[in-house]
Amino acid sequence: MSPIKPNPGLLDIEPYKGGKALTDSGRAAIKLSSNESALGPSPQAVAAFRDVVASLKRYPDGAATALRTAIAGHYGLNADHIICGNGSDEIIQLLCQAYLGPGDEMLYSEHGFSLYAIAARAAGATPVAAPEKNRITDVDALLAQVTPATRIVFIANPNNPTGTYLPQNELQRLRAGLRDDILLVLDAAYAEFVRRNDYAAGIELVAGNDNVVMTRTFSKIYALAGLRLGWAYCPKAIVDVLNRIRGPFNINIAAQAAGIAALQDRAFTEAAVDHNEKWLAWLEAELRQLGLRTEPSVGNFLLISFPETAGKSAQAADAFLQQQGLILRRMESYGFANALRLTVGTETENKAVIAALQLFMQDGNDAAK
Repeated sequence: MSPIKPNPGLLDIEPYKGGKALTDSGRAAIKLSSNESALGPSPQAVAAFRDVVASLKRYPDGAATALRTAIAGHYGLNADHIICGNGSDEIIQLLCQAYLGPGDEMLYSEHGFSLYAIAARAAGATPVAAPEKNRITDVDALLAQVTPATRIVFIANPNNPTGTYLPQNELQRLRAGLRDDILLVLDAAYAEFVRRNDYAAGIELVAGNDNVVMTRTFSKIYALAGLRLGWAYCPKAIVDVLNRIRGPFNINIAAQAAGIAALQDRAFTEAAVDHNEKWLAWLEAELRQLGLRTEPSVGNFLLISFPETAGKSAQAADAFLQQQGLILRRMESYGFANALRLTVGTETENKAVIAALQLFMQDGNDAAK
């Protein structure tokens, strides 16, 4: 064993594993495992990406000034309160690096995004999961888990992988129940997909408090996952802290250009939201007809629970779907041993999944064949 040892606890962290792109046999397949946008990126964003080729020898603007200005104009925010990251993942990790350490606790919901626990452990802190109620984040359970050691609370809203959400009044109640020295981080990666009158991504809570941060991403509705681009709206003091520890050129030049163009193409974004709303409802109805339970998702994905019947489990369904050239996401790492997560795809992809599941759910079907 190498005499060079990492910090205590790092080797105890289970690495994050994203959705598979290939079947277990290595075969290319329709990938519906990573909640990627069905329509892909805006043509304007693609054109902006291509246009930066002549500038690749130049360092990007480390402050991402034009991008932050575009985000501020799009969402009606103050650019001085925005920080951009190499995906919102980087911002989550920076927050843990800045505000957690040995002896501290990070609180999150039972089935919350697995990166929260990874980032907390990497900072030397202890992640604490609060139980959910009916697979929905439970404010009372979270508040009951708060201790003198609690320093950060992460809430994914909508939550991944369930797709459920907390309404604005529940977020307000959560903030009111927390000490002022606890940082509340609202991860609103899927906010643009939500069409509910009682939903709020967190902008108002950030504006009215010194200890609330909202994170967002360009990976989902804007379909720029491959460029790794995210941002956060924060109190200015927190922006100042994060700017001191982030990489000096953490947002590459192509991501900045494509992000600005994606924001400008509002018609394309609206078309992506319309597509998702149509096919999310269609998939829910079709799965229900097959006797499969889904959670009431407001994102671009569905958590599908399978029966306990022999040969009809999520594991058997996964094996069968891979044989049909379809990849969904296994959910054991999120505490759902008998569920798969399905990303809303194109019309062709959605219909292919339902057709395959109809075959799988037929009486007497042997998924191992």
